[in-house]
Amino acid sequence: MQEEHFITMGRRIRLRRKELGLTQNKLAELLEISNNHLSAIENGREKPSLEKFIILCELLKTTPDFLLLGILHTCNVSQNISDNLRLCDAEDIKLAGQIVELLVARNQKCWNRDVNSSV
Repeated sequence: MQEEHFITMGRRIRLRRKELGLTQNKLAELLEISNNHLSAIENGREKPSLEKFIILCELLKTTPDFLLLGILHTCNVSQNISDNLRLCDAEDIKLAGQIVELLVARNQKCWNRDVNSSV
């Protein structure tokens, strides 16, 4: 992976950490690494070990695909939903996207509560 990929991955880590309301110090503590090491990861100067990367995904409640590539695969979406969306027009897809955004916003309260309760 080239250097710019690690910089981009670090930005995604920082963004997700902030979305969950975690400080850099707290996430570093949960990962059992120094704040300086986490800062270096978020700035693309260091690479997390595979073990820490897996734990990072769990703590940030995201997938490796998102942190590495910026995409979320639909592997946890039923095939029926995916197939039905293919039958929708552009306006319906836009509406479905807005509904999903509302669901995510509603669930972020739970994610933040989960993280803060384990803190």
